[in-house]
Amino acid sequence: MRIFRLELKRVLKSRLTWILLALALLLSILLAYLPTTYCYSNYTDESGNEVNLTGLASIAYEKERQADASGIVTPERVREAVEIYQACLTSYGVTESYDLPEGVYEKEILPIAPLLHGVKEAFADPDTGMAPTIMEIDPAQIDDYYSVCEARIASLMAMEQPDSPAAQRKAVEMYQKVEKPFEVYPGMSSTILDYQNIMGFLVLLFCVVIAAPVFSADYQSGADDILRCTRYGRAKLGIAKALAALFISAATFVLCAVVHILVVNSLFGWECTKTSIQMLYSIVTLTDMNIGELQRLFAVAGLLSVLASVSFTLFLSSRCKSTVASLASGLVFCIAPVVLSMTAPGALSNWLCSILPASGTSIQASILYAITDFKFLSLGGLAVWTPHAMIGVCIIEIPLFEFLAVRSYCRHTVN
Repeated sequence: MRIFRLELKRVLKSRLTWILLALALLLSILLAYLPTTYCYSNYTDESGNEVNLTGLASIAYEKERQADASGIVTPERVREAVEIYQACLTSYGVTESYDLPEGVYEKEILPIAPLLHGVKEAFADPDTGMAPTIMEIDPAQIDDYYSVCEARIASLMAMEQPDSPAAQRKAVEMYQKVEKPFEVYPGMSSTILDYQNIMGFLVLLFCVVIAAPVFSADYQSGADDILRCTRYGRAKLGIAKALAALFISAATFVLCAVVHILVVNSLFGWECTKTSIQMLYSIVTLTDMNIGELQRLFAVAGLLSVLASVSFTLFLSSRCKSTVASLASGLVFCIAPVVLSMTAPGALSNWLCSILPASGTSIQASILYAITDFKFLSLGGLAVWTPHAMIGVCIIEIPLFEFLAVRSYCRHTVN
């Protein structure tokens, strides 16, 4: 324990470490606030003047206008919203809401807009996947709204995973377990979770920078030649170094994630976290969670990804003879999922992004996007949902790479 405390103190003495930790905390607050700057509303007041609202004022205005839409999303309420929408557009002789006269959408459609989310997707053509317009939907069919949604996930998976009946069955089983009817509390958008993902990725990069020189810096300076000659200079020192890096990384990510979530929910409203994720993403999203639960799950999954990436970076550090080499290789593996998700073929990309430790908080292939997607890893008759694979792999990689890092450090020799 004493060696661990000394190693922890040594890492925290670095000015770069404190700069990165402070920057991570500031960015977590900034990235929590930034989504509010994209909120915009305009309407015409009773005097005929056009009013433009931005930021928190826009959020408050839309929440007030959509207050009646809050609550349980029953088929009856969805049907009523569709009927109001169709009657409004018919009265003005248009087929799309963007063709309505100025001010009509804000007055008549905006209050019911949350209930219309996912209606077109639910009634998409099962063969082509093409969604109809709301004007083409028969309101009478909405009485079986959630049955239609269950049929939609079956047809969607038949298109997404045509060669994997196991994935199709698994997806249908998962969706049947989702609690229905859904709930919606207007105010939040998926943007807030995108920024939580960016926050996780930046903290990941900072933690990798802190961990990269843990072993290689001593190799480069020659201090390791002296340290490994001491009584506790091999296995115990290696374990202390690895645990100190993990502790600092875990504490940093947990602090930043908690601060980010607290700021976001305080700005947008805590009641919004009760919204079912199906009402924010696809209406047939497979998991049974609300926005608050998704925030917490992504924070835990992001923590596992950061710890796995730091463990892998420590292994690289134990193998590299210079800090530049260990830092460069660590950052390459952090960015690799982003590149692979854009360049590798579909199935190969899914497998690689599920295995690489940094994928959990990657910009393009994070656990957040995997949760809201319909991708499965198929192996024979077995189908594994990619978020489950990512989390499981990270849990395995943390002790594996820690062990390999300490083992490599103990076996390091000076040429």
